[in-house]
Amino acid sequence: MNLYEFLEQTARNNNRPWFAAHKDEYDRLREQWLNGLQRMLDCMAATVPGMTHLTARQAAYRFYRDTRFSPDKSPFKCYFSAAAGPGPRSAILAGYYLQIDPRPEENGLYAGLWCPDSAMLRKLRHAIVDNIEEFEEIMSQPDFVRDWGSDWVGERLKTAPQGWPKDHPQIELLRLKHYGKFHPCTRAFFESASWPERCAELFATAAPLVEFLNYSITEE
Repeated sequence: MNLYEFLEQTARNNNRPWFAAHKDEYDRLREQWLNGLQRMLDCMAATVPGMTHLTARQAAYRFYRDTRFSPDKSPFKCYFSAAAGPGPRSAILAGYYLQIDPRPEENGLYAGLWCPDSAMLRKLRHAIVDNIEEFEEIMSQPDFVRDWGSDWVGERLKTAPQGWPKDHPQIELLRLKHYGKFHPCTRAFFESASWPERCAELFATAAPLVEFLNYSITEE
């Protein structure tokens, strides 16, 4: 059984007795996942700023769901995921995320900032407008456009944020609630033996965006 098959079966049998009967399979696949993740992080340490401190076990998310405050009491996730960035995972900073998921729309890589609070959003909006030439240069780099496209991920305001005119030249950027990009992946991508190195290459092309966002967040 490969990882996608295991995840699909978990989705159909998301209960503790089924998982207990397949725990050995999970342990084998989890170890393969952590080994690949460590290879990716080792590659990123050489090409992506601030990425020398993480181990795979620190970056990988748990497979067990926290169901305490959720109406969905399914005990397990149906995907493997990990997050990496220049700070601790608990810090609200821009970074890198990957998810191996049988659902095609969720299977892939993410780079940027997700769910900043209102104060951070205000700070980012001003930073982007004040440094729009630098920001647009990052967004227009050929390798960045090739790997991450022109679309932004996530919700956006229906109108201009408070304090900004509706006809502002950067209104589409100002309406964003998240500043992140998604690179969809096929199953064949993650089934390839070289997926860790390929992920590191893709995250490297997004590094200038992540650096810009984090500098803007942390600047006094």
